[in-house]
Amino acid sequence: MATTGSPTKEFVDINDIRDTIVVLNNGSLRSVVEVTSVNFDLKSADEQAGILQGFQNFLNSLDFPLQIVVSSRTLDLTSYLASLKPIREGLTNNTLLQNQMDEYIKFIQGLAELANIMSKKFYIVVPYYATEATFKQKGGLFKKITSVFAPSQFAKSIDDEALAKYKIQLDQRIGLIEGGLGGLGVSMRVLEQDELYTMFNEYYNPVKIMTTGTSQQKS
Repeated sequence: MATTGSPTKEFVDINDIRDTIVVLNNGSLRSVVEVTSVNFDLKSADEQAGILQGFQNFLNSLDFPLQIVVSSRTLDLTSYLASLKPIREGLTNNTLLQNQMDEYIKFIQGLAELANIMSKKFYIVVPYYATEATFKQKGGLFKKITSVFAPSQFAKSIDDEALAKYKIQLDQRIGLIEGGLGGLGVSMRVLEQDELYTMFNEYYNPVKIMTTGTSQQKS
């Protein structure tokens, strides 16, 4: 007898994405901050010690949890190599440049065949638990009534006014993170709605990152 499986959406924790905020099924909120990297190995011993100490101080200064995510995708050089061919064909009056371009194309082709070149992005996921804030602000009968609703129902009930209030709390936390990491030589920015959709789509549908900025589904 055939059985019907659960719909895919039941395995996705995201209830909605509004502005720069991800609303989860459990009623909590998230903002995602993209952070640049630091080439730690190229730093001097004193600089490395300073970075480690600064990062330790940053973590110790937080009074809320956060998640650090490293996203790795295979870099597909097919489109990049294809874009080099018309350039090569256009160098009809310069034999030296033609030879150099040929060698460069061979080098990139060999590199792509020998190694999996990865594209890495770094994110900090900043949480805020709206249900806890609601319960702290309102007690008695209100707390007893709201506690009987499923978290997903609470997530759907968050209106624009409440979201704006929660966003202030998230922005304050992001400000603390920017202040704590600013001295380590990294920069950061909050992902917008369209970027969040793209990021989660790539997460749930693994892809290769094309050098032209487009994505190609893995076979």
